[in-house]
Amino acid sequence: MTEMVYGTAPVATGEPVLPKWWRTVDKWSLSCILVLFGIGLLLGLAASPPLAERNGLDPFHYVQRQIAFGGLALVAMFLTSLASPVLVRRVAVIGFLGAFVALAFLPVFGTDFGKGAVRWYSLGFASVQPSEFLKPAFVIVCAWLMAASLEIGGPPGRLWSFALAIAIVLMLALQPDFGQACLVLFGWGVMYFVAGAPLLLLIGMAGAVVLAGTVAYDNSEHFARRIDGFLSPEVDPNTQLGFATNAIQEGGFFGVGVGEGQVKWSLPDAHTDFIIAVAAEEYGLILVLVILGLYAAIVIRSLMRLMRERDPFIRLAGTGLACMFGVQAMINMGVAVRLLPAKGMTLPFVSYGGSSLIAGGLAVGMLLAFTRTRPQGEIGDILRGRIR
Repeated sequence: MTEMVYGTAPVATGEPVLPKWWRTVDKWSLSCILVLFGIGLLLGLAASPPLAERNGLDPFHYVQRQIAFGGLALVAMFLTSLASPVLVRRVAVIGFLGAFVALAFLPVFGTDFGKGAVRWYSLGFASVQPSEFLKPAFVIVCAWLMAASLEIGGPPGRLWSFALAIAIVLMLALQPDFGQACLVLFGWGVMYFVAGAPLLLLIGMAGAVVLAGTVAYDNSEHFARRIDGFLSPEVDPNTQLGFATNAIQEGGFFGVGVGEGQVKWSLPDAHTDFIIAVAAEEYGLILVLVILGLYAAIVIRSLMRLMRERDPFIRLAGTGLACMFGVQAMINMGVAVRLLPAKGMTLPFVSYGGSSLIAGGLAVGMLLAFTRTRPQGEIGDILRGRIR
């Protein structure tokens, strides 16, 4: 009867998905990611043709594959950034279970491609590295467990997350992949610190890591060889580190010129682990500083936006993803300039790769989803809700 007299009430329609996404997403971080991908294609044009020639392939074979994988990564990033934090968490939990099982079966069904570490599944047309997909999903699961432990009567989420971290680190160390193991442990430690861990406990964990490194040095020839090469006062000019060091020195401030670099003809991993050496040689310190600035901008802007976040899960997960993203870039570039031992880790969105690019797209998509602006509510309402 009321509708007959006054008419039907208008149905409130929500804001369309894409305009809402564009209004709330961190456009500066998104722009930096796209620029990094563009730089990766530019460097791929320089670094990958020599490898393609050695393998008897089309000169731009690897560039074309990088465009294809990069396109999938950008699509994955975009779709993930559209999702709500709850949906991201649900999908990440499922992804974590699948990646965890895949990592566990690597010693049985995996391959090393002649590199001395069983890290990949060979699919014939491509390879998959489970640890790349495990990292972002692991961060989400640990953030969920730690946030749950902050609730009154919540589960011992910190202990459970620590058990997961140790299990993953042990599986990675058996490959051996000590670089990814350290990255996983670092990501967990950052989230644990933000969740309120005592500093003495973190110092004790650091000591345990040093002890574990000593044991690995005594029992793993692969690990010992890399540490010895790093600590040696003389760099063998015929090793990858020697080629990379020489290329960085030759590049100077402005570089030797586009296409004029020589390191890409000597380094087998010039398009992946040592792509920064190609950038330093051909474009000089200027491009290296630009790349550093882009990574720093993504991490700093993400952390600044997360500082305003009141949801513990979003704050922890976003912090873990941002810090792991930045530290992976630091490790890759640190290896090239001999600040760190060789780790076999790609430079996110710049290095050639399938698993690393797509997994990086998913990770950054999750980060963009967590750092989108959203109503936070009054802090008093949140506290009253917890008391109830």
